[in-house]
Amino acid sequence: MYIDGTWCASETNTTFDVFNPASGEKINAVADGTANDARRAIDAAGDAFPMWSKSTAYARAAFLINAHKIMLSRKEELAKTMTTEQGKPIKAARNEVQYAADFLLWYAEEAKRINGEVLPSARADQRFIILHQPVGVVAAVTPWNYPISMITRKVAPALAAGCCIVLKPAEATPLCAIEMFKIFEEAGIPKGVVNLVTTSDPKPIGEEFTTNPAVAKITFTGSTAVGKMLAGKAGANMKRISLELGGHAPFIVCTDADPVHAAKGASLVKFLNTGQACISPNRFLVHASIYDAFVDTLSERVAKMQAGSGFDDGVNIGPLINQAAIDKVDAQVTDATAKGAKLVTGGAQLTAANLANGHFYAPTVLGDVTPDMLIYREETFGPVAPIIKYHDDDDVLAMANDTNYGLAAYVYTQNLSRAMHMLEGLRFGIIGINDINPTSAAAPFGGMKDSGLGREGGKQGIMEYLETKTGGISI
Repeated sequence: MYIDGTWCASETNTTFDVFNPASGEKINAVADGTANDARRAIDAAGDAFPMWSKSTAYARAAFLINAHKIMLSRKEELAKTMTTEQGKPIKAARNEVQYAADFLLWYAEEAKRINGEVLPSARADQRFIILHQPVGVVAAVTPWNYPISMITRKVAPALAAGCCIVLKPAEATPLCAIEMFKIFEEAGIPKGVVNLVTTSDPKPIGEEFTTNPAVAKITFTGSTAVGKMLAGKAGANMKRISLELGGHAPFIVCTDADPVHAAKGASLVKFLNTGQACISPNRFLVHASIYDAFVDTLSERVAKMQAGSGFDDGVNIGPLINQAAIDKVDAQVTDATAKGAKLVTGGAQLTAANLANGHFYAPTVLGDVTPDMLIYREETFGPVAPIIKYHDDDDVLAMANDTNYGLAAYVYTQNLSRAMHMLEGLRFGIIGINDINPTSAAAPFGGMKDSGLGREGGKQGIMEYLETKTGGISI
């Protein structure tokens, strides 16, 4: 772990093992932190906060720029660590490292744009000054599916705003976090400003984060169930919280869309990271008039996808993170086919000799999916594309919005009026119109309803780490 500028063991001197999901092999062992370790890290962040919060925006930006340069110089090393630990193909890992580095540079620039205001008053002898100041110590929890970019998406705006941070990475991917904190250390970020606590049991750490009075804000990316639990505990202790949770993204293919073009886009975004992305499409709503053409193109492309180690040439489907993930995906597919869905391709765990020790599931296309099936309602987080036929354009918006989630949605159409109608009518935080990658460090990312609170990225992302202060001055 990295606490108060020092690499250290846990208080119990115990470790837990980290495994390669593609092979089942042990990679390494890391410190198994406790609540006391988290408390020590929070104390270190609290001690560093007065110094860091009073440093100039230009000084904070310089540290982030330095970290950005070091990160890019280690791009290949970081990508290999990610592929080994998380499983995604090496090309996707390289793309994630670049995306992660973008947040460091973006928020280095945003640090210098934390502007205040001078407001007029109804009184001639009064002036109002509005300041934005850092909230304090931040506790962050990051997921395993994007184990590097989710770190910089939280650390960069927090540091840019003048906050100090304690981060707990997912227990499946602590090695990526360790490599990132080595970069923060080499960048010269002062001791106590960034702290890392690794653990095999997140519950006591989460309890410390939500109850320790020194923690001013919590930022969490993960499941909706855990996010709601953290939000309840944070609310009870009056802590600010931002949450990026699950999704159930609709992918709407309108009657005027090119079904072949839409299916090609669908194959790329659905099976990115083996479907293990919160913005992954989970319901493909396709107009009946182009349904067959869409299914034919999608299934043809999916059937050619190759599963295996992310280091092997031609592999574009990596492993799922563990056997529990396999079981969840398979249960949804089994339920759907039992209720009448058509298994177009895939539909089983892959157990060939070179895959037997990993957690692989065949990329799958299901046709004729209906609302009574689990996959219609539940997030899959795996390589399954369920396709639903619709007939009336007036109904598809209601079908898409018929979910408790509200993170991402996708629409394919060649009609500008319909595109605007969908953009404004869909109850989701991120909408891709003929675009399968509507994300950037410069753009706000986040959802509505059960998909979370707040935004990450863009100028909105740094405001999550700032308090607003009003000064009324009589002259």
